[in-house]
Amino acid sequence: MVLSKQVVSIIIPVYNASQTLYECINSLHKQTYRPLELLFIDDCSTDNSQEVIQNISGQHSLEELSIKILHHEFNKGVAAARNTGLDNATGDYIYYVDADDKIDNDTIECLVKEAQEKDADIVGHDWFLTFNSNERYMKQPSVENPDDALKRMMCGRMKWNLWLYLVKRSLYEDNKIRFVEGWNMGEDMMVMMKLLSVANKMVMLHKPFYHYRQVNPEALTRTSQSEAHIFQVTNNIYELEQFLQLQEGKKYTKYIDILKLVIKWPLLITADKECYIQ
Repeated sequence: MVLSKQVVSIIIPVYNASQTLYECINSLHKQTYRPLELLFIDDCSTDNSQEVIQNISGQHSLEELSIKILHHEFNKGVAAARNTGLDNATGDYIYYVDADDKIDNDTIECLVKEAQEKDADIVGHDWFLTFNSNERYMKQPSVENPDDALKRMMCGRMKWNLWLYLVKRSLYEDNKIRFVEGWNMGEDMMVMMKLLSVANKMVMLHKPFYHYRQVNPEALTRTSQSEAHIFQVTNNIYELEQFLQLQEGKKYTKYIDILKLVIKWPLLITADKECYIQ
């Protein structure tokens, strides 16, 4: 099958990630698939992340590789950064890469091929959990359809990280799906589950394309289990619950209740009694 020239927009939120950006950006430039649109959203970094993006991007100016460098005037958080990426994306598909991580060279080519051959709205895949000296293969479950995937996610049996899925941009635009600015914890859960609820077809490709590592303590997607953390997660679950009720009525009520327990469980592993009554 010959792939049609569908543009893939890759959104990369950046905040103080200069130490890992070189490897991340190089993995994007080495993608075997074209055309690509890379959207870097610098969320008011205080290190030299912006300079790194500009220098490396300038060295990799290639045909059918569009690079957009977008800046926030003040730090807004990962939810707003991802919205900025979505609002400026023009591709047929959306994919995310965190500035700490990297992907294999054939990632986008394989995902687009699978999406086109299977006429899928969403294509998921496996991943590597990367440590300093080794990696662990993390396998996602096989799924029959988007409904199956959504229920598995709500039960804590499937990862909802955005970088595990290639998604048609039309799902975002046709259903007005965006992140809620300021709600930076659980934002990927809320959006990924919304996308699954409106998708017609999903497939899973069992290849570990993505290399996920935790080396940047200031990264956009990390925070402690503070009151702000609990508030943001709670609001993202409520936002999801309201969306699903409008779309499907009470179909997912039982699963929303299970999701709340799945989310609350890590918060209960603490000596702080207040966390038990949130």
